[in-house]
Amino acid sequence: MSRAPAAPLWEPLSGTSLLLLTIALPLATFMQVVDTTIANVAVQTISGNLGASYSQGTWIITSYSVANAIILPLSGRLAQRFGEKRLFLWSTGLFALASMACGLSQDLTTLVIFRIIQGAVGGPMIPLAQSLLMNNYPREKQVMALALWSMTISVAPVFGPIMGGYISDNYHWSWIFFINVPIGVVVVLLASHVLVGRETKIVKPHWSAISFGLLAVGVGAFQMMLDRGKELDWFNSPTIRVMAVIAFLGLAFLLIWEKDNPRALIDLTLFKYRNFSVGISLISLGMMLYLGTVVLIPLLLQTRYGYTATWAGLATSPIGVLPIILLPILGRYSNHVDMRYIISAGFAVIALTMRMRSGFAPGMDLEYVLVPQLIQGFGLGCFFVPITSIAFIGMDPTKIAGASGVYNCSRTLFSAIGTSLFTTMWERREAVHHVHLSGLIDDLNPLATEGLEKLIDLGLTQEQAFGYLQSQITNQGFIIAANEIFQFCSYSFILMIFLVWVAKPAKVK
Repeated sequence: MSRAPAAPLWEPLSGTSLLLLTIALPLATFMQVVDTTIANVAVQTISGNLGASYSQGTWIITSYSVANAIILPLSGRLAQRFGEKRLFLWSTGLFALASMACGLSQDLTTLVIFRIIQGAVGGPMIPLAQSLLMNNYPREKQVMALALWSMTISVAPVFGPIMGGYISDNYHWSWIFFINVPIGVVVVLLASHVLVGRETKIVKPHWSAISFGLLAVGVGAFQMMLDRGKELDWFNSPTIRVMAVIAFLGLAFLLIWEKDNPRALIDLTLFKYRNFSVGISLISLGMMLYLGTVVLIPLLLQTRYGYTATWAGLATSPIGVLPIILLPILGRYSNHVDMRYIISAGFAVIALTMRMRSGFAPGMDLEYVLVPQLIQGFGLGCFFVPITSIAFIGMDPTKIAGASGVYNCSRTLFSAIGTSLFTTMWERREAVHHVHLSGLIDDLNPLATEGLEKLIDLGLTQEQAFGYLQSQITNQGFIIAANEIFQFCSYSFILMIFLVWVAKPAKVK
């Protein structure tokens, strides 16, 4: 059985106060997660407007993600030092101010500096939103709170590129950042109103500067390696090899330094909770696979099927429909069902939809994209919430902020791994298929000869006909490569079902 539930820090909220908190905290989470992807599609527009190259413009993304990844695991210790409520309010307010500064930037250097600040001050927002929700919700509705928090994390990466593309196409790019300001103000006003008198105990944790230095070096180098790897051709680049070595040494020495250290920066005793260890493994691997395909599908639709950025985003948006429907059901019956069954069913459904996508072909219509996305929403609803529930329900309330920081840092890093891994695999597998398919175009292949003759009969020169076939080969190579990745994800989610059952069963009524 799971550990006995820990005593709450105070009486749970109810009525209007609970409703306002339910609006404010997931809204803050949504804002912060969207900002990790909203600028991705606007890098070219922003860098061109500021007189910088595209490669220089990618630091708009890298600077934010590196600062955010470094601060995330510190959330627990910072919450102990300043109090969860106070830290959350300051973090959200400063995030909104940094967003305004980003929008007002007149050169790339200034924008990158404020993106670093934005990523750093926004780091504690997600883990503290989760902790404040759980510690202020009635125990019987905590899974509902986790559902709200988790759905924002799962749906926000889909809407980020849609919003970023629409804003950059129709308005000035600065509105990508200005949009955070009114949201941040609303969150601060609502949260400060309903959380009066609900500050956690403030202590002065003693942790070594060496721990922070090793964490910053290790996580920062690892995140930079992921962000810059594709552009620099990965380990063929000396820069990437150096970053990989620095990341490995920094994180290895951090674990050695933190073990049995009374002044530890990261609470490694969290991993003594079996369910936390299983939960963080499942969410990390699941996010790696899920976010990798979230990035790949719109990219495939835009580059190989001619979709605009807006239409590619809309084609992927049905994934958010079923989770919203499932949310109240999970909240109502969560205490009566073993979550391991729910997670297993979710993984099975996601595996099925990945398998459905592995049949992408030239000339595919929109329905073939929409149906798997809609069905996958069911799997997604059975994925984030139950995993988080298994990992955190029953945990000592004083440990939730720290555990959430580590949990979300791992989720963030593995999401970046999935994005980098799948886009690189996609391009390299296309090169393999391109060589194979090109070899089929010769005088000994009657189908290739017949195809060239038909193109020439339509009025194309031999060079134009050959060029057309090469473009079709490139398209088909990318489509086949994407299908292989979807098959890999399908098999991976099936295998992950076995890991689910390593967790202890949650206590059911």
